[in-house]
Amino acid sequence: MKLLGAVLAGGRATRFGSDKALAALDGRALIDHAITSLGAHCDTIVVVGRASASVTCIPDLPFSDLGPLGGIAGALAYAADHGFEAALTTACDTPCLPDAVIVALRAAAPAYAAEAPTVGLWPARFATPLLTHLLADQPRAIRRWAETIGATAVLPGVVLPNINTPNDLTDLLSSRT
Repeated sequence: MKLLGAVLAGGRATRFGSDKALAALDGRALIDHAITSLGAHCDTIVVVGRASASVTCIPDLPFSDLGPLGGIAGALAYAADHGFEAALTTACDTPCLPDAVIVALRAAAPAYAAEAPTVGLWPARFATPLLTHLLADQPRAIRRWAETIGATAVLPGVVLPNINTPNDLTDLLSSRT
């Protein structure tokens, strides 16, 4: 399967108080950790909703400020336009993806991590239906949209690291020592 990796990075980071994509974890920016987490599993990696990164950047669709679903729409449109069968998404504030998550997503696609719906494997054929959904001003919750396409929530109870506040970053750092 030709797979696009997409890091969703278009949020405002209001709970974090600064650009959390650039917050340091083990001497590297969170966004770089997210890019690395996709690297072994994908043919190409893009960052969605951000102007600059170490890989190609693409816009949220159909426009910015739609939350993570706009990032997924941007990833799916890019995937469809560039011959990818699907997009594997993660958020810039999810610094690692265990292999078990990737295996579960591949087995159930379309699928998303039950406790972290920004982590998902979405077939490119859903690009147009998602854009239509967003342009019709439908609910922008990933789980709600995922239900409409029959996506499966995988690994309920498995919590992935997610950095929404400076305290989340501190807690992650202290849990690793």
